[in-house]
Amino acid sequence: MASDGQVFVKFGRIIAKHCLDKRCAAELLCAAEQTHTISSQLGIVARVKAVTAESKSSSELLVSNAQNLIQAVLNVLKAAEAACIKGLQQPPPGSEEEEVAAFCMHWRKNLLWHRAKESLNSDRDELGLRKTQARAEPTLTAMVQEQSPQIKYTPKRPKPIKGHTVMDSHL
Repeated sequence: MASDGQVFVKFGRIIAKHCLDKRCAAELLCAAEQTHTISSQLGIVARVKAVTAESKSSSELLVSNAQNLIQAVLNVLKAAEAACIKGLQQPPPGSEEEEVAAFCMHWRKNLLWHRAKESLNSDRDELGLRKTQARAEPTLTAMVQEQSPQIKYTPKRPKPIKGHTVMDSHL
């Protein structure tokens, strides 16, 4: 689990590196560093627990650190959502960074599509406010949970135009 946390640290750093909004990038880097710290701490606690006698306090500490890591990863994903909405610079072609950006672009496209469909909903409540459907907006967290670890994400996307950002493409 600790090594999985490092995957999200790398993900967060890549998105922060290409984020057009400096504040979002800084927030994402902060969340990634917190995840890195907690992930490292969890790894240390797990190694110590593996070589010491079983105790309730060490088990509780391990569970507590694992829960903290889950929350830290969720914070990275939420900060990455904000960064993706603000926009990303075009990463180098054929790189892992391009794959990460494509994954985020796919999520952003789904989010904007969902919001467009919701805005067309003409159902209004007694106050005249538009009713929203029961379906929640797509999140990066849900997309990560849907991805199989054995299958790489390979979206079909048009080639970017030189000088344009990743987020300039149309739905």
